[in-house]
Amino acid sequence: MQWPTLNHAVKKDSVIERKIDELMARMSVEEKVGQMIQPEIRHLTAQDVKDYHIGSVLNGGGSVPNGNRHSKAADWLAIADAYYTASMDESDGKVAVPIMWGTDAVHGVGNIVGATLFPHNIGLGATNNPELIRRIGEITATEIAVTGLDWDFSPTVAVARDDRWGRTYESYSEHPELVRKYAGKMVEGLQGVANSDDFLSKTRVISTAKHFIADGGTLNGIDRGNSLISEKELRDIHAAGYFSAIEAGVQSVMASFNCWQGEHMHGHKYLLTDVLKDKLGFDGLVVGDWNGHGFVAGCTVLDCPAAINAGLDIFMVPDPQWKTLFNNTVEQIKSGVIPIERADDAVRRVLRVKLRADLWNKGLPSTRPFAGKDELLGAPAHREVARQAVRESIVLLKNKNNLLPLSPSANILIAGDGADNISKQTGGWSVNWQGTGNTMADFPGATTLLAGIEAAVKEAEGKVTLSPDGSYQQKPDVAIVIFGEDPYAEMQGDVQNVLYKSGDTKDLELLRKLKADNIPVVSLFITGRPLWVNRELNASDAFAVIWQPGTEGAGVADVIFKTPDNKIRFDTTGRLTFSWPKRPDQTPLNVGDEDYDPLFPYAFGLSYSDRDDFSDNLSEEGIQHQATTDILEIFKRRPMNPFTIILEGKNNDRAELNGNIAKVSSLTVTAVDRDVQEDARRALWNGEGEGLVALSALNRQVLSDYLHSNSALIFDVKVDAAPKGNARVRVGCGPSCFTEVDLTEQLTSIVNKGWKTIKVDLVLFPDAGTDFGLKRTQEELFELVLEPFSLVSNDELDLVFSNVRIEKNAGQNGSVLVV
Repeated sequence: MQWPTLNHAVKKDSVIERKIDELMARMSVEEKVGQMIQPEIRHLTAQDVKDYHIGSVLNGGGSVPNGNRHSKAADWLAIADAYYTASMDESDGKVAVPIMWGTDAVHGVGNIVGATLFPHNIGLGATNNPELIRRIGEITATEIAVTGLDWDFSPTVAVARDDRWGRTYESYSEHPELVRKYAGKMVEGLQGVANSDDFLSKTRVISTAKHFIADGGTLNGIDRGNSLISEKELRDIHAAGYFSAIEAGVQSVMASFNCWQGEHMHGHKYLLTDVLKDKLGFDGLVVGDWNGHGFVAGCTVLDCPAAINAGLDIFMVPDPQWKTLFNNTVEQIKSGVIPIERADDAVRRVLRVKLRADLWNKGLPSTRPFAGKDELLGAPAHREVARQAVRESIVLLKNKNNLLPLSPSANILIAGDGADNISKQTGGWSVNWQGTGNTMADFPGATTLLAGIEAAVKEAEGKVTLSPDGSYQQKPDVAIVIFGEDPYAEMQGDVQNVLYKSGDTKDLELLRKLKADNIPVVSLFITGRPLWVNRELNASDAFAVIWQPGTEGAGVADVIFKTPDNKIRFDTTGRLTFSWPKRPDQTPLNVGDEDYDPLFPYAFGLSYSDRDDFSDNLSEEGIQHQATTDILEIFKRRPMNPFTIILEGKNNDRAELNGNIAKVSSLTVTAVDRDVQEDARRALWNGEGEGLVALSALNRQVLSDYLHSNSALIFDVKVDAAPKGNARVRVGCGPSCFTEVDLTEQLTSIVNKGWKTIKVDLVLFPDAGTDFGLKRTQEELFELVLEPFSLVSNDELDLVFSNVRIEKNAGQNGSVLVV
């Protein structure tokens, strides 16, 4: 496949290359490996930096100094100084190589209280303003520099092609052209313009194009899923942002969690090395994502030479036991499992980035120009740019009888749960990873949507009444209803379809109530993706998508209200960069599709001067959910649609049972006879490590109804050899997302006793954590199910299972029953 030859603004410098040679000639293998290991701040001390020659560190979403989410810049700087000092300590005769600290500032510096938060990328896409993107990058770099950090894991240059994906809002557009326009500009904003004095100066940060590649192209929009697309589509759609980012001089690229054609990106040599580094000529570093190397076939989080050999340069390893990975990697280089040439190339790339960023001469983080200047966090000039971004991002979908813009002198009712809700307004990656549970105390200086409206109306001596439920004593002239998605991030945001709030009609009932009272209704819709809202559109006179606007909610009021002297203050200039669905099951939906038939097409958006003939009679026929049956059959003589049998072994090897036998590193599964031919499956664990057999679907299954119906997970089983270790039954929602119940005792008790039936009450499956430290409730887990039944063992076990089902009213008062 032919990939383009890129025009690199940043070229290799012979002076820097000679300096790299000098440094590497003095470095031991241990020192080199230190540059390839990136722990998390919760598990890294300054002494560790010195002892293990650590080259970089990160703080994850919501990870803050001393566990205090209200930490000030001085708190960040104290840790940054300690790390930097330790990295430059040559008292042990080792080479001084400055550490760099990376963070996720994906819509502003979301980890520090008081920073400016911009609209998420989907909203920025709607502005169609590349120069604004550059300015946002510049401001983000400035506010990062206040904390002394060096490196931003941004921009996300995903081209989201299925809006069910929980990271759709991190994508600028479904169209690669806009993503390409934006990516290079954001890199210039963060790093400075290549070949200028400002490039990677003391007021700029290293940027990262992520997540390489096709994170937005997974089957059914499953986060961390499999991209089953051609290389041509990979190049022409999903690589677009990387082209402009690399041409602008981006210094790092982050590998993605997803697979391409079944092979995990962290171990994909063809794409990481042959394409990215060789064909595209990228000479910066490739960093992993949050233990992502641990999913590569043959790897664990603490042992993964395959990722380095594939082209990964830095392990991102937030695991507390990261020193084991360090030691294993040292040994693998010394033994030749990782060729020294590959290790040297990885270290050379890391040093090249550090030298380009001039980290040796930048000195202690606290001595840099913007360090500790709290007044720059959320500075008025920064907030004004964010407010501009909010204004330009608003997309007007409906404006019956030119209701908008409103007179600010009117009597206005404000309803809905989004009006005075900073958490909803800012979305994910805001103070904490998921963006949930935040209050105005976490956003000093921010302006809620309500506050912005109140200020605009007060100026014209109008009246504002806040009533979330829409009740009123005096009939208003107009009602503004602000509602939409609650905050989420990554897998937590995956959905089964694009129906807005399936089963929850509170917002719709509010709109209909107001309309029935003959009150003109303006809907302001907070969302991180296009959603089917036909019913809400019908119940509204005007409908504007305001995305997730960030901290500067006043930007919305700037647009929806006239000036006190009745003139348009700002027109609606936002245009859709994602196609809007006509049906709740209409996904994927992308401009250029052969059968393209959206409700609102790509680039749609009304201006105030446009005549709107949009009807109030959109089809309100949503998804016809079948009432859940009393028994959900999962395996009955064969896997029941939509489930298939998959195996996963200790080496992250995976197989699907398509015939009558499948094998992975830890177990073998075969089709066997119980009553009729091949109506059961034998699972034989070999004792070489943990493995599982699961009944798995390609799309998420919403099984929460069973959770509330005194249900049990039931299966027939015959145990021929007892578990030597522990054995569990699991319900899973994706990689590192599951809840399980231990069955070791029950399985041991029925060895050689023929067929038995095990009933596990669903209420026994506990809330569960993920590899990001997020707690998922039972309710959340059972709304995101991919594997409703898995058997897991970490040692030898031999059993046969059949007739797997979930049955309502079969619960046994919170117990596991064997009959």
